[in-house]
Parts: sequence; C-alpha cells; structure tokens
Amino acid sequence: MTGALAAVGLLAACGPVPSHRHSATPSPSASRSPTPSPLASPSLSSVWPVYHQNPQRTGASSNTPPPGTLAVAWRANLDGAVYGEPLDVGGELLVATENDSLYALNPATGAVAWRTHVASPVTGGLPCGDILPLGITGTPAYDPVTRTVFVVAEQTGFLHVLYAFNASTGAVRWSRRVDIQIPSENPAALQQRPALAVANGYVYIGFGGLDGDCSQYRGAVVAVPTGGNGPTLQYVVPTAREGAVWATGGPVVAAGGNLFVSTGNGAATSNPWDHTDSVLEFSPTLALISAFAPSRWAYDNAHDLDLGSVSPTLLPDGYLFIAGKGGVGYVLRQADLGGVGGQVTSGGSCRGQMAFGDTAVAGDTVYVPCANGVESIAVSASGSFTIGWQTSSGANGPPVLGGGCVWSIDTSSGTVYALDQATGAVRGTVAVGAVPHFVSPTLIGASLYVGTDAGVVAVSGA
Repeated sequence: MTGALAAVGLLAACGPVPSHRHSATPSPSASRSPTPSPLASPSLSSVWPVYHQNPQRTGASSNTPPPGTLAVAWRANLDGAVYGEPLDVGGELLVATENDSLYALNPATGAVAWRTHVASPVTGGLPCGDILPLGITGTPAYDPVTRTVFVVAEQTGFLHVLYAFNASTGAVRWSRRVDIQIPSENPAALQQRPALAVANGYVYIGFGGLDGDCSQYRGAVVAVPTGGNGPTLQYVVPTAREGAVWATGGPVVAAGGNLFVSTGNGAATSNPWDHTDSVLEFSPTLALISAFAPSRWAYDNAHDLDLGSVSPTLLPDGYLFIAGKGGVGYVLRQADLGGVGGQVTSGGSCRGQMAFGDTAVAGDTVYVPCANGVESIAVSASGSFTIGWQTSSGANGPPVLGGGCVWSIDTSSGTVYALDQATGAVRGTVAVGAVPHFVSPTLIGASLYVGTDAGVVAVSGA
C-alpha cells in the first residue's frame, strides 16, 4: 500500500507525516465531570479541522494538484460505519464511527495510531430511523485553542453526550450530556446528524429527528463552552413538533461570529409561521437575530419540501444561498435574512429535484448536491443567479473542491467522481464501496479520504 502511494507522488504532495507520541491504549472511559484536564500538548497543525475544511463550510482544498489516475490506496476496516468527514489534525486522520469510537489513523497507510471507545451505541428501540447501530453520526470538530476534538455520541439509554478528546492521545478530557432539556421531548426521537462547529469559545451542535420524523421532538441548536466550564445554551425551534436542524454541514459560522442554520418542515401548515422551513441567524450565544422562510413555507411544511436538507452557503457581497427539497434556490442578505418572502431573488434549482447535504463554494459559484447530480450556480453582484452545468454522471453527494475539480460521490454506487470545476466533465472515477447517506470526502494534498459503511477508504491520484 505504501508503494502505491509513492507511485503517484502522494507523500511528496502532502509532505512527510509528522510523528507524535500516542497512548497505545487510551482509557475508554469518559469522565462525567465538566472540569477539563490541563492542556499539555503543543499546538497541532490541521489542514482539514472541521467539516468542509473551515467554519464557513466552503469545502475547498488549497493544496490539491490536478488529478492523476485515481486508485484506492488503502482501506481501513473500523468498528462501525463512518458518516462524518475524516479530519486532519496533527498529521493524522481523526475518524468517528457509529460504534461510538474515535480513531486516529496514519494517512499514508491507514494504520491505527490510537482508538478511544467511549460508550455503547443504541442498537434497538428507536421509534423510526435508518441508522443502526446509532452512535457518532455528525462530523467531529477540532478546536486549535484548546487542542481538543469534540464529538457527540448517542449511547445506550438514548443519551446524547458531548465528548472532549485530547487531539494528540485520544484521552477524554471531559464530557457533558447535551440532550434538549424540555420534558415533553422524546430523546429517542432525536438524532445528532449535523457536523459540529467550533467558534466564539463554543462548540455548536445541531439536533434533528430520525428518518421518518416520528414521535415528539423539536429541532435545536446547543452551545457548550469549549473549555468545559460554564452553562449549556440552547435554542429550540418554536414549533409544536419537528423543525429539525439536520443538514450534514451543520451550523455555518460567518466571519463576524454569527451562525446560520436551516430548519426542516414543522407542525404549522398555516399562519403563524413557526420558524420551520427556514434559515435562522444566531448571535454567538444563540440569540435569534433574523430569519427567512419562503412565501410557500406552509405548503412546503405540508409536503415535506423544506429548506432543512442543505446548510446555508455564505457568499461574497454579503449574500447567502439556500436550496432544499423544493427545487427552488433563494439568495438572501446575510445582514438581514428578510422574514417570510424576503429573499433578494429566487429561481429553479436542481431541475426541480431535491438537494441533500452541504454545498461547496468558490467565489460567487455554488456547487449544489442535487439528488439528480451536482449543479453549479453562479450568483451575480446584484443577487440574481444562473445555472451553469449539472452533471449526469451520478455524482450527487456533498461536494468538495481541489485541483480544478469538484469531488463528489455517487452515494448509490459508492463511486468517487472528479468533475471539471468549469464544465462538469468527468476527469476521473474510482469505486470505494458502499457508503452512508450524504457522505462527503476530505481532500488533503493529493489524497482523498471517504467514510464508508465499513470504515475509511483512501484514494490516491487526487
């Protein structure tokens, strides 16, 4: 496997893998105390520390060359499926599984540097859903200030627990339950699918429901101080039911520190609007600042055609783009989302089909993960937008950018596609095997890493 990597110059492109001292068998137990342990490790480099590389979720790699011949370099079979993006921290891949484990892997070989297993995942008793066992689903997030990796694990008893790991050793520094603190809500109906975000001294966590939107739950955003001390903050969508915050990209953080999330369909199908089928803007402490919903929000709610399936996309000129399950794209103003019907402009997207996951963005061009193929959309300085290309290749997963290509996975066949960023033409493919819903790759230099139903696959030649 090492020879295959060297043959395409992967190590030359990425540079040598730094060595670290790791605990060979870190403690699997997690402290229930919110008091963090002292920070002892030096600062760690990180090329891909959060979902889609940065808090704005642009999904762009700046150090990836044009693609060569794509090939599987190695496969790492882990103890569960990997739904989140692998992270690059300190020269290692950090990967979370549905068996409630966090791994550190050697990016050149896939060898395990350490593994921390924190709990037993949920293996039955869910009111609905399509992930079992259900453990760690959302992409973790690395905080360079505290040198901590954060994950949320669902575990036996339908508990949702935030774990803070030493990024160098895998030791658990502290943990905290983050279930929605409202007696009427059923914790078994909650799912933590969105990627975690770190900003403003907090780790931000989105919650939605299970596939099928069953039982009693309401979508929410939760904030916990990254140091482990201080109160948990929460915003619960003001609907009678549903309103999931479930898009895989999770909260998107603007340069000034405010957060943007999308919400799913809710209980209301007539006025008053309940902030479902919406884009919401929050202050760092989760005070609601502004919101948007389409004029057709009640219809969307009644027909499960909401905006909550894709995270918002931040654009230059102060704009924001959003497209969900209704086949319509909207351009909003970041400074004031505009309320009901307050978009700058709107128009057809995805040829009327649904979109799922998260976009990638380069300048004023958005790459949308349409169910019928990734689509490029260019937004002008006036806020109008035009459709560029849409691939018919089958690539429909949340895309990332690098080396002049849009990288996306056909989630039904498990095939990685490199699409020309300007034209959408296919420039390379490689099969990686069965993959989870809405899977998105990680790009680091000339290598690409994909979570699969069995673990992680590395692709060389990116």
